[in-house]
Amino acid sequence: MSESVADSDAAIRLNGADLVPDVSGALWWPARSVLVVADLHLEKGSSYSRHNLPPYDSRATLERLQAVIDRRRPEHVICLGDSFHDRRAADRLADDERAQIQTLAARVNWTWIAGNHDPAPPADWGGTVAQELTLGPLVFRHAADPAHRSAGEVSGHYHPKTRVRVRGKGVSARCFVADGRRLILPAFGAYTGGLSVLDPAIANLFPRNFTAHLIGKRAVYPYPRHALVG
Repeated sequence: MSESVADSDAAIRLNGADLVPDVSGALWWPARSVLVVADLHLEKGSSYSRHNLPPYDSRATLERLQAVIDRRRPEHVICLGDSFHDRRAADRLADDERAQIQTLAARVNWTWIAGNHDPAPPADWGGTVAQELTLGPLVFRHAADPAHRSAGEVSGHYHPKTRVRVRGKGVSARCFVADGRRLILPAFGAYTGGLSVLDPAIANLFPRNFTAHLIGKRAVYPYPRHALVG
């Protein structure tokens, strides 16, 4: 993607808060030192072992999460639900991966938002569990609430992705999607798929238009809705 397309360092303005979409797929709120990730889906690989899906996604996801935490050094981490792929995922995690989660959660204020796939993690893993969390002008929940009329909603769940044409070639990528009132994060997990932002399930949540912030190899690039091709 060309740097000339858009300002790759531009923050997303949401209800008065300036939020930075990180190339890892995390969202960084510098004013509050908050790092947000969505849909880790830990142990998705082991849940599909009979289909020969390599069971290494949790390690890759946790290594990427630790890397962005080390780089941003947040005071608070919020996981927006579906952190575990199913109700037995925590039991399938390797001992060193469990220890890695405990170490990360002990370093910062850590919040697990409940998702539709996962229960609360084991109590001794650290952090607190909430259905949703309000911090200043923002509310954090797993899935966007169509009835939520006030601005400042941050969520995951839909695994947004999109496609654009750059220099005559189609480029498909995970993305953040926002309209100044609502923001949906891409899935952070290594084995998570994606849903086009033009699908009605996502697009109908943004009736006034939106911007897709595509994740490139080294930066995040905003594109208006009319520039998207899939």
